[in-house]
Amino acid sequence: MKMRIFRPFSLLLHEMKFAANMNSNPALFNLLSLSSKRLSTLSSSPNPIIVNYLIQTFGFSQTLANSISNRFWWAKSTENPQSVIHFLRDLGFSEAHIRTSVRVGPQILFSDIDKTLKPKVQFFEQLGLVGADLGKFISKNSKVLTISLEKKLVPCIEILKKTLSDDENNGDLIRVLRRCTWVLSRNPELLLSNIAFLESCGIVGSQLSMLLTRQPRLFVIKQSTLKDLVSRAVDMGFSIESRMLVYALYTISCLRDETLRKKFELFRSWGFTEQECIEMFRRTPGLLRASEEKLKLGMEFFMNTMKFEKTLEPSFINVLSLTDEEFLDKFISRFADDAEELLVAYKGHTLQEVDE
Repeated sequence: MKMRIFRPFSLLLHEMKFAANMNSNPALFNLLSLSSKRLSTLSSSPNPIIVNYLIQTFGFSQTLANSISNRFWWAKSTENPQSVIHFLRDLGFSEAHIRTSVRVGPQILFSDIDKTLKPKVQFFEQLGLVGADLGKFISKNSKVLTISLEKKLVPCIEILKKTLSDDENNGDLIRVLRRCTWVLSRNPELLLSNIAFLESCGIVGSQLSMLLTRQPRLFVIKQSTLKDLVSRAVDMGFSIESRMLVYALYTISCLRDETLRKKFELFRSWGFTEQECIEMFRRTPGLLRASEEKLKLGMEFFMNTMKFEKTLEPSFINVLSLTDEEFLDKFISRFADDAEELLVAYKGHTLQEVDE
């Protein structure tokens, strides 16, 4: 049996106008043009029923309500939107979550609850997102409720779960989804292709899992962009299949070119050559993720306070890449006998920074 293909009415009008024009039938051409203009006017005019509902229910501005209603000019009542709102409330969504969900993806108001929304909600609940957590997740990208479950959501989740090793209770998976909700809206083939490329660069196993957890967007960007990022890391001295490549890639992907340039300029201002800057980055890729202020304070401490020779600086520079929690754990908490005195000194130093 041959499948029938349905085209939008506006497209059919365009095709019929084209045919009428080609056949030199002015009367038919004018009639179709009038119909097309009428359809265009309807689809670009605010729907007063929906406008009033959006303003009264969510407190949307007139401009936002008009913009949203233009897309649903055909709606005759607010029955379905009201049912959707009740459905979301019953799930444990807060009013703020519902309002944001509608603003981000207003099409959910006109989605079929049983056929479209419930299957997606149940799918996410099985992953561990329930109640307020589900509401927070959906509110950031409510469009996931209108994405195909079979063609995108299920395949993408299966790929992510396979990539994340030792992920008990889907903790890492949920972190990935929260950091990059649109990872689910991309073609699963792109996800697989980028994973294959990263693996070809030696980023496998736990390193691949770490990169996915920390920077999930790398897995769904254009592969040409991903290859460019890897090439930049290689140009800075990291070899393919080096265990340090993944950290360089992560750092480079976090920073804009201008930010990287400014941080290298900061090191050069302290007398380091371009090659010495690159060598420091190779030893401690996370160094450049530290803020400029933190780098300046660290360099001031090592160079002026401690009077370290420039040749010794790279040996201690990795301290600047540590977070406050990591620094406390590595240099203070582990020394039980002197921990209290060290902590007082550390707090005094940080308070001095704030006062300055």
